[in-house]
Amino acid sequence: MSPLAVSNALLWVLVGALALVVLALIRQIGVLHERISPVGALMLAKGLKVGEQAPAIAVIDLKAQPLVIGEGRTDGLSTLILFVSPTCPVCKSLIPLIKSAQRAERSWVEIMLASDGAVDEQRAYVEREDLHGFRYVVSAPLGISYQVSRLPFAALIDADGVLRARGLINSREHLESLFEAKRLGVASLQDYLEGQRL
Repeated sequence: MSPLAVSNALLWVLVGALALVVLALIRQIGVLHERISPVGALMLAKGLKVGEQAPAIAVIDLKAQPLVIGEGRTDGLSTLILFVSPTCPVCKSLIPLIKSAQRAERSWVEIMLASDGAVDEQRAYVEREDLHGFRYVVSAPLGISYQVSRLPFAALIDADGVLRARGLINSREHLESLFEAKRLGVASLQDYLEGQRL
């Protein structure tokens, strides 16, 4: 056998071995993907408990309309309160997502934005980010009642005024996890997955 034929044979053996290694790695990636659970909104240990009656807080929105957040609604809609700030870069990155969610989920939920601080700064934020389609509330007592310590934070309240889901929201998956938790009747997706493993 010539040295060229031997080297070609060895190269083909090496290519076959590499192909087997790549197939094994692809299989392992699939196994890891199945084992990794989806991550929902981060639930903080302190604060209101999911399933409790939400605190009813009287507020006035930026359009000078009074409302009570947390009490039952006669229109049957749930309320998602998203706590934001004009100085929060993550909040700004979520604006297109929130606008999209408002259009897609309007049949069952009203999305409200809430913040605290100077009203003029909040009005400028609404103008700058074109948030006219949302009810926007400026109320420090609201954030204190819902024990908001980090932003962006969301609380989902059903039409009966019961807190159905809450947590830090940093992505579309986090927001959708709140909707899914309400649909499944669990406090969070993590609780649901724990129940499935048992």
